[in-house]
Amino acid sequence: MKSYLVSGMLLLAGGIVSIAWAAHPGFDSSTFNQATSATGAPAMPADKKPEEPPGPLSGKVVQTMDSGGYTYLLIESKGERRWAAVNSADVKVGQQVTLKPGSTMVNFTSKALNRTFDRIVFSEGIVEQKGGAKSATPKITSGSAGAAVPFSKITVEKAAGPNAYRIADLYTNQKLNGKKITVRGKVVKVSSGIMDRNWIHLQDGTGSPQKKNHNLVVTSKDLPDVGDIVTITGTLIRNKDFGSGYKYDVIVEKAKVVKETAEPKPATP
Repeated sequence: MKSYLVSGMLLLAGGIVSIAWAAHPGFDSSTFNQATSATGAPAMPADKKPEEPPGPLSGKVVQTMDSGGYTYLLIESKGERRWAAVNSADVKVGQQVTLKPGSTMVNFTSKALNRTFDRIVFSEGIVEQKGGAKSATPKITSGSAGAAVPFSKITVEKAAGPNAYRIADLYTNQKLNGKKITVRGKVVKVSSGIMDRNWIHLQDGTGSPQKKNHNLVVTSKDLPDVGDIVTITGTLIRNKDFGSGYKYDVIVEKAKVVKETAEPKPATP
């Protein structure tokens, strides 16, 4: 699927979405299935213009549902009801919420929910939430440490060579920024075809969820499968910020991925 980066927004074949949403590990570009033009850009009816980004959306939550890492909210204000979606959050029917501005999608189909929304706002998050519960915070953020896949109890041997490192070491060695490094690990999650690259989560058994240094995000044109043992070589970048709170403490970009057949040894209890 083709994608285009324009002023902080990502144009997918199925519509327009912010970089932050596209970088979300749970984002499924296949759900953006609006008709497209021959160039891969979103096709709009001749009598319609692209939607302008709306301002903050406020009102009472009259319906809510969770799917695919997102929370879908039907918000009522002054007799008008509008659908919105945010990163998965604890929101209850009857609460008053205010959402950050976002991108409006027309005729958006969610395969996970098996329904089409005539119009839905993909908001960057909740600004304020009142009534019946404490203010919500997202359960997962995309590029930040909060997006890391839960710790896998595995042991993967370190790669060979002078530029080889364990994953936990990448978070503490400040001198590696901008350097070529090699890491061997197990693929624990893959998000493919986002921003013209694949987003691969690796673990090797080092680090811990408490220190938030057990999971490494790698971008690559190569596409391994979850469960593969791989050796990657790429450029390490520290404090990579895609905006909207989606920041990677450590990320390896433009990596070459080499698959192996060996399985990791179970961790010693």
